[in-house]
Amino acid sequence: MKPILFKDNWKENKLFQSRLIVSLVIAISLFLVLVTQLYQLQIVNYQEFSDLSQGNRLKLKSLAPTRGLIKDRNGIILAENVPNWELVIIPEEVDDLNFTLNRLIALKLLDVPNIDNLEKLISSHRQFETVVLSNLTDEQVAIFASRRHQFSGVGFREGLKRYYPYNELASHAIGYVSSISIEDLEYIDKSEYVATSVIGKTGIERSFENELFGFSGYHHEIVNAQGRVFYPDSGFNEISLVRSFDTRLAHKLPESGKNIIISIDSELQKVAEKAMDGFRGAVVVLDTNNGDILSMVSSPSYDLNLLSDGISRADFLSLSENQAKPLFNRALSGLYPPGSIVKPFIGLGALEHDVVNAGSRSVCLGHFTLPNQTHRYRDWKITGHGPVNLTQAIAESCDVYFYELAVNIGIEGINDYLESFGFGEKLGVNFSSESEGIVPSRKWKEENFRNPEDKIWYPGETVITGIGQGFTLTTPMQIAFANSLIANQGIGFRPRMVIGYEDSRNGRIELIENDSIINLDIKKENWDIIREAMKDVVADERGTGFSVLRDIDYSIAGKTGTVQVFSIGQDEFYEEENIDESLRDHGIFMAFAPYEKPEISIAVVIENMGSSSVTAVPVAKQILDFYFNNRRSIN
Repeated sequence: MKPILFKDNWKENKLFQSRLIVSLVIAISLFLVLVTQLYQLQIVNYQEFSDLSQGNRLKLKSLAPTRGLIKDRNGIILAENVPNWELVIIPEEVDDLNFTLNRLIALKLLDVPNIDNLEKLISSHRQFETVVLSNLTDEQVAIFASRRHQFSGVGFREGLKRYYPYNELASHAIGYVSSISIEDLEYIDKSEYVATSVIGKTGIERSFENELFGFSGYHHEIVNAQGRVFYPDSGFNEISLVRSFDTRLAHKLPESGKNIIISIDSELQKVAEKAMDGFRGAVVVLDTNNGDILSMVSSPSYDLNLLSDGISRADFLSLSENQAKPLFNRALSGLYPPGSIVKPFIGLGALEHDVVNAGSRSVCLGHFTLPNQTHRYRDWKITGHGPVNLTQAIAESCDVYFYELAVNIGIEGINDYLESFGFGEKLGVNFSSESEGIVPSRKWKEENFRNPEDKIWYPGETVITGIGQGFTLTTPMQIAFANSLIANQGIGFRPRMVIGYEDSRNGRIELIENDSIINLDIKKENWDIIREAMKDVVADERGTGFSVLRDIDYSIAGKTGTVQVFSIGQDEFYEEENIDESLRDHGIFMAFAPYEKPEISIAVVIENMGSSSVTAVPVAKQILDFYFNNRRSIN
């Protein structure tokens, strides 16, 4: 039988009281902790958490800088910014990007050659980042405004667009801006271009992108819970909120780009472009006293505004596939056999190295033959020039004299002479498209041909190099520069396009000195012989440039060159009008003036229009006439 247990009321009351006290202590402690935290939040850290609360409604927005202007040497604006309407998209707010883009194309608000590439470009931008799709006309703005409710994440805004007031003038020098591409994103600082939709593509616009662009800024916008910009109708002052945070949150105004002052003289450029109208080719005019590029023409040209405004696919194809290549910069990138304009340089080298002297004569019978060979290298004058010295050979452009001279010098000597004048190298004009050209040598041929037989340098190749044919290729800019060295008897400045910067805020101008000086150590008497020979080209009645320049009222020295484009047999002849235009001769002319104290050097290249005396020389005359009749306007 189990024992009977009696309840101990006293102990149970004691235990209950103990548990109650513990519970009260815990409850009071928790209450005190809660009160302390509330005090900390509401009183001590009120300002901090108030800022955080309001800060959640602020979005950092990038501000695009104003792009710098491009001006000519006399302050004429060649590239500026004008107001326009931009069609923009916020990728994160678009439900179906492909569908939206196709609808915009259907409304003719977009014209893109490849919608997939545009999708990739838009998708590469960060969340809520605005992307400019195109520039809108007033008519397009009206079309979109009437259908705006149909497009989520798409809108329009007023911005600035690049404008070129002279359309085609100096287009290859100035260059243009256009939409940032996927390729551009690989080399730019994306954080700087968040609020910018265009970037320099060619010319000065590309080469001096950093200077023209400036620095972006940023400020804060009020956003809602979804991160979209919030514009309250009443009861809330957005401006005061942002200003209240300006003292505590980072903000920066954008810094406008620098204005670029280029060496081009607009009036001279207009004359040069008009003189080249209807021709394919190039013109370069240099100031021999500082290397300034006064004019640079590549013909045909193109309207910069077409590409900057967002060119249609059809218009772009008409430019890019045009056989005349209007987008191609012939002045800097075009490669041409120099023809007879190399003769003064080869002659000067031969004089300096005692291969010939001023009295060295050769009898030109109209052809030249290498020892133990039967092949005839013909002179342009079938009957020959008869006995000629170096001066006469340059003035009359005797090929036979320079065939012989080339053999006596050798290909390595010719290579050295031409390279010392800047042929075969980039001159550093700050354009990515500048070509080096080719000055051939045995080493060059070994490195550039695969077939063992093709690597061999043959004597006949030396012969034709003496008259600027064969492998030799030069740019019009190189010709103008090399010619300036003869003008100044070996002292010259490398060509330059940018001559100064202007602070867009205060108009302060910083001019740049050209310290890239060349000084060739050649005897004065040898310079005198070559310069005199070049003067005879235009002043002597037997000179190849005499017929066109005989009546000018300024002194000049120059050299003509007619370049054969395709090979013919040694006993064959052709009528120019009976062959395809693309196979006809190029005409080249270089000159400097005045002869006594040179101011300018000019190079003209006319493609496939025949003899230089009837093409390149008349073009040069128009430009030179304007310069000497109006040179006071060129500072």
